Formats: sequence, C-alpha cells, structure tokens
Amino acid sequence: MKQKTLFIVASLALLLAFAVGTLLYTAEKEQQSTELVDANREALVRMYSPSLGNPDAPVVIVEFLDPACETCRVFYPLVKEMMAANPDRIRLVLRHAPFHAGSDKVVAVLEAARKQGKFWPALEALLATQEEWAPHHTAQVDLVWRHLEGLGLNLDQLRADMAAPEIADQIAQDIADANTLNVTKTPEYFVNGRPLPSFGYQPLKDLVDAALHETRGR
Repeated sequence: MKQKTLFIVASLALLLAFAVGTLLYTAEKEQQSTELVDANREALVRMYSPSLGNPDAPVVIVEFLDPACETCRVFYPLVKEMMAANPDRIRLVLRHAPFHAGSDKVVAVLEAARKQGKFWPALEALLATQEEWAPHHTAQVDLVWRHLEGLGLNLDQLRADMAAPEIADQIAQDIADANTLNVTKTPEYFVNGRPLPSFGYQPLKDLVDAALHETRGR
C-alpha cells in the first residue's frame, strides 16, 4: 500500500513538474517573441499593407496569410466575425507569407486585383474556392481565373499588372519581414503588436478581447 501511495505521489510530482516546465517554456517563448516584435516594429506593418476596417481602430490585428493555407481559410471568417461584433474598433492588416508552392503567383493576382480596388472581394472569392485551385496544398494560378469572374475585374489588365515590379518588391518585403519576425507558419497573428502565446481560435480571441478592454473609451 505504501509503495502504491509513493508511486502515486511520485507520478503527481512528475506531472506537476512537467506542467510548470511547460508554462515556463511557453512564457519564455512569448517573451522572446514580444521582444522580437518590439525590436522590429517597422517589420510589422508597411505603408502598402492591405487594410480592412476603421483606419483609426484602437485594436489592430496583423495577420501573415498564405492564400493556399487551409487554416487561413478557416480563420478568415472568424476574424471577420470579431470585427463585426466590435464595429469600428478592430482593423485587420494583411501581410503576405506565400509559403505554399505557387502561392506567390496567387498573391500577385490579389495585388493586381488591388490595383482595380478589388483586393478583398478577390481574396474572399479565392479563399472560398481554395480546394479547387490549390489541390494538395499546391497553388495553381491557372485555375484561379474562373473564380474571379463576376467581380467586375478586367482580367486582361490584371494578368498584365501581376508582373509589375512594385508587386514583386512588396511580396519580397513581406517575406523578409516574416523572416525577421520569425513567422514560420500561417496564419500568424499579432494584436496591437503582441504575438499569440499559442496558436488557436481561443488564444486569438482572448488576445483581441484583452486589447479591446485595454483600449475601451478610445
């Protein structure tokens, strides 16, 4: 009986030590991420970054997104729901992180659509049909065109604009900034400059709610 009790106590102690170690490790990684962002504020948002919502919103969500990323597709409407639930208080800023094969060309399509004032409709159309143009996580730009029909885009002009040097420069800058901020997967979020402590909807919502509370009255 004593051996059984000792075994249980030892097991509980090991579990507690593991839990404490995990918490300390997580806290340390969060602190490192925060320090990295603080030291590289200019890498978080660029003047050219697409933005949705009130320009003066007190809460800014910066998202590094890959249009071929399934999780990005799932999370995008969730972020939109947060914005709808807090009118004019949340702004979404997108940074491009085309990690999947072929995604850089799809990003060029989106940026060319922005030249015609259709960035967000084009993004939402492509996210909604992602499975059709990005089979097996590989973006195939030749398959995106029919999903952009009906948006009022001049597709011939869009194809020409895809090759614009400034679009290539912006994509290269976004990738460089992702590397600077140690963004290795998508979607990656920063809320008012704070990185997610761990990935998931609830951690994101908690971080947004905390920012909303801190900026109440602004």
